[in-house]
Amino acid sequence: MLTKKSAVVIGLMFLLLMLGMALPVSANRALPQANYQTPTPNAEGRILYIVQAGDTCLSISLWTGIDQNTLRQLNNLDENCTILEGQALLLGIYQTPTPQPGVPPTPEPQQPTPTPFKGSGNICIYLFEDINGNGIPETGESPLAGGAISITDRDGLLSKTGDTVNKPDPLCFEDLPEGDYNISVAPPQGYNPTTIMNYPLTLAAGDKALVDFGAQLSSAAVPPAPSEGGRSPLLAIFGAVLVLAGIGLGIYLLIQKR
Repeated sequence: MLTKKSAVVIGLMFLLLMLGMALPVSANRALPQANYQTPTPNAEGRILYIVQAGDTCLSISLWTGIDQNTLRQLNNLDENCTILEGQALLLGIYQTPTPQPGVPPTPEPQQPTPTPFKGSGNICIYLFEDINGNGIPETGESPLAGGAISITDRDGLLSKTGDTVNKPDPLCFEDLPEGDYNISVAPPQGYNPTTIMNYPLTLAAGDKALVDFGAQLSSAAVPPAPSEGGRSPLLAIFGAVLVLAGIGLGIYLLIQKR
């Protein structure tokens, strides 16, 4: 036989469980995003890209500039452009220029050795509307405008800022000195991040790095869809909660009388 204390505890647990089921799930997540680096030709001149976790044909196409149809044809992929992690994709073949015969250049006098120069590279940012919240840019998920981007080096001597636009091309910062950088992206108002929004990156000379960032429209910014009769489903949820609370109170009072 239940005691008064046990009945109250069970009633409260049941009420909390129903509240948890009724409340919407937040879209605010923190998934790691993909970081792509420019592949270089191998000894045979073949330019290969190794598929990383989270890659899609769309993201690789955005990064390399190679049309998805061309990517499918070069690698004999199916119509859905199915790729697997670790798969080597052929992006193209580099042809070494054939030396042309002619008069050899006149040797120049030996010059003093110049001061070593640190190379540079590019960092590109792609902010997309992550409709399904999985942190991966997919077909049907458009670029997201209005995101604020900040890129700073580890020593705090270089700082670049910009805003994303609704274009398929990522926003690129060119001719950045090689070194360690931190990339920060703030999604536009009304959106929640679905990826990590502060990303450390080491840029080597000649690199062209692309980092994806995703954001999803906040549930608070989406107007509730009216149900039949013009009533909001939130009213039905609130009513159900009141009914459950009344049932719990009734059980408690019934036990009190015994």
